[in-house]
Amino acid sequence: MARSNKPAIVVGAGPAGLCAAIELKKAGASVILMDENSKPGGQLFKQIHKFFGSQEHKAGVRGFDIGRELLAESMELGMDVRLDTEVVGIQKGLQVWAVEKREKSYTIDAGALILATGATENALSFPGWTLPGVMTAGCAQTLINVHRVLPGKRVLMVGSGNVGVIVAYQLLQAGADVAAVIEAAPRLGGYGVHTAKVRRSGVPFHVSSTILKAEGSQSVEVAVIAKVDERFNPIPGTETSLEVDTICIAVGLTPSIELASLAGCEMMYVPELGGTMPRHDEFLRSSVPGVYVVGDIAGVEEASTAMEEGRLAGIHAAFSLGCMDEATMKERTGETIRRLWALRQGMFGEKRHLAKKRVVEKEGGNLR
Repeated sequence: MARSNKPAIVVGAGPAGLCAAIELKKAGASVILMDENSKPGGQLFKQIHKFFGSQEHKAGVRGFDIGRELLAESMELGMDVRLDTEVVGIQKGLQVWAVEKREKSYTIDAGALILATGATENALSFPGWTLPGVMTAGCAQTLINVHRVLPGKRVLMVGSGNVGVIVAYQLLQAGADVAAVIEAAPRLGGYGVHTAKVRRSGVPFHVSSTILKAEGSQSVEVAVIAKVDERFNPIPGTETSLEVDTICIAVGLTPSIELASLAGCEMMYVPELGGTMPRHDEFLRSSVPGVYVVGDIAGVEEASTAMEEGRLAGIHAAFSLGCMDEATMKERTGETIRRLWALRQGMFGEKRHLAKKRVVEKEGGNLR
């Protein structure tokens, strides 16, 4: 295969994008890594907890340390990293239109385009949700772990998935009092290891419960919660008022598909993976030739999975650009798919594994 003289462009310098760019650069490809933020690393630098699993998946290493390792590797490779750069258009032929530092715009013809645009936190509307003190869990996590600012003294966490219970524990570590964690479903959604730490701290969990409203004159002062029935309707007479100054919303994530839509990628709806997402095959190739989707845009999972997807797409894109021979590509992608399969095992990973398998099989691939 002839070597392309066009660069690979990776949009998003989070865990998936960094891993994709590193694989491309190591293969000898010309790489441009773009991110709209002023610092690379994405969600990793908000994650102070230790990863778990196997050693090859960075078990026992904190998220921000993994981020530092990836950044150091990308710098050693001489990566062309363009921060404060927004991709605002993708034309036919993989022409990428970018605006850098809100000062200049330009277009680049890409040989391959890897979209690692992540996901957006879901909102939850209720009376009083616009009061100061109501925020997403990710916002609270950014405040305490990046800016070292405590968002409030007494917090209600709405949602018991991994994000909710991890941020609840980090709020406790930062000195806040977590009044309760509530969950609309009849059982908790997060990993037991995370939930147990919050329980041991004395925080009550309320399942089959929802928030009815927030009250306060200038900011949040009270949160009113209630039990829900099997159809998630509030049960009259079960209302409870909690004195809190902060309400954190952790009710899931939705893939950020805007750029994929601009590129013309076909979409599909997979509720187990966050909702509407680009169709893709086992190598993360979208329906548009040359466009790959990796990380949460390709289905909301864990940071470890996002990194492996980035590596997988980076390896295959390097092959498509003529920077890697077919035998090496097959060997490397086989190893990466094996690690991905291992990550999706277990009680919490099985649903995602089966959902991802359905996605790639529709595209003629096979996850395993």
